Amino acid sequence: MDAPQTHEGSASSAAQASLREALLFWLKLGFISFGGPAGQIALMHEELVDKRRWISERRFLHALNYCMMLPGPEAQQLATYLGWLLHRTWGGVIAGVLFILPSLFLLVLLAWLYLAYGDLPWVAGLFYGIKPAVTAVVFQAAWRIGGRVLKNPWLWAIAVSAFVAIFALRLPFPLIVLGAGVAGYLGGRWRPAYFQLGGEPANAKREHPSALIDDHTPPPAHARFSWPALARLLAVGALLWLLPMAALTLCFGWGGDLTQMSWFFTKAALLTFGGAYAVLPYVYQGAVTQFGWLTPTQMIDGLALGESTPGPLIMVVVFVAFVGGYGLEVFGPAQAFLAGAVAAFLVTWFTFLPSFLFILGGGPLVESTHGKLSFTAPLTAITAAVVGVIVNLALFFAYHVFWPQGFAGQWDAGAVVIALVAVLMLFAAKRSALQTLAVCALLGLGVSLW
Repeated sequence: MDAPQTHEGSASSAAQASLREALLFWLKLGFISFGGPAGQIALMHEELVDKRRWISERRFLHALNYCMMLPGPEAQQLATYLGWLLHRTWGGVIAGVLFILPSLFLLVLLAWLYLAYGDLPWVAGLFYGIKPAVTAVVFQAAWRIGGRVLKNPWLWAIAVSAFVAIFALRLPFPLIVLGAGVAGYLGGRWRPAYFQLGGEPANAKREHPSALIDDHTPPPAHARFSWPALARLLAVGALLWLLPMAALTLCFGWGGDLTQMSWFFTKAALLTFGGAYAVLPYVYQGAVTQFGWLTPTQMIDGLALGESTPGPLIMVVVFVAFVGGYGLEVFGPAQAFLAGAVAAFLVTWFTFLPSFLFILGGGPLVESTHGKLSFTAPLTAITAAVVGVIVNLALFFAYHVFWPQGFAGQWDAGAVVIALVAVLMLFAAKRSALQTLAVCALLGLGVSLW
């Protein structure tokens, strides 16, 4: 079909973007969204901007930059935002839920298999190969996001500064986000040409076919800000958090394992900015170091499973919760699987509830700002800072994979070789993250058996 060239042509596409068609798309996306946040965002861009033309490039980037600024998983929030923009509140809820539902059930199953059969030599061999590949995939995520955002020296400087701040100075990520936002605001005033959406100078014009929601399409009625609507949403959200938390406290006490898991992941959802890759160090610190729900090796194995299954990478929290609940035997030794499954579902609820509220509540404000540099420039700078944070995370995993006993111990030559194979597959051969993980898993199996 020829691309629509006018807003009238776009309007004719609107009839095709029905809720049923969108529901089928989001369900399909939930099953095929491999490759972590970078791959999922690229897939949504390809489908919704390039192929279906439901939304324009600049409106897509505007929504993405808002989601990158928020605490929580940016890919799932972007799906929720686009679903909401196209089909109101239920469209957003459907998009966000279907984006995570397949991976929730799959990771519960895989976590159980991991605990039940993970000591088998062939299973350990597969994970030995997957871990170096995961490190390469995280580096690729920084490369892909950086390629989309770091279009000029100013944004490069922000990314490098963010890396130094978190790697060398150990500054908390919210402070880095705040600093990047201030730099973007000042940059938007002093060098506005370099803080446009996507980081391109304002005079870099590109032609795009018109879209259902185009650059200059006014926000639909449901996307216009209203104080009463925001108050209703916050009241509903508060109840959806308070009721299950109160039930957990009554049944297990505030110090109960399930209660503390729910509270910890509520904080993770609210306090960690920069998407899934930025939240992982916080989860590692709490789940491994503070509470001891799982070991460092299990955490990296969980990330490997998260990378090799569809859905947002933050779904690794399902693995963390299942392993924690299973090991703690909350319901007794005979009900370890039930304890793990309940913990996984609870943690998923408390992790993603704030994401829906951020999008459904903040979306109308964001829609009123598209094209306004005073709002978009800080978001562009924050996205640039996230690139530096992802590089830091990649180095964090590289250290644990290549030097499993620390720098004082011997480096793992086999893991390094497998990581180099992964780099060649991802960057030179342009293979997908899933294909790379599969090949590296087989290599790990071969090395372990040899």
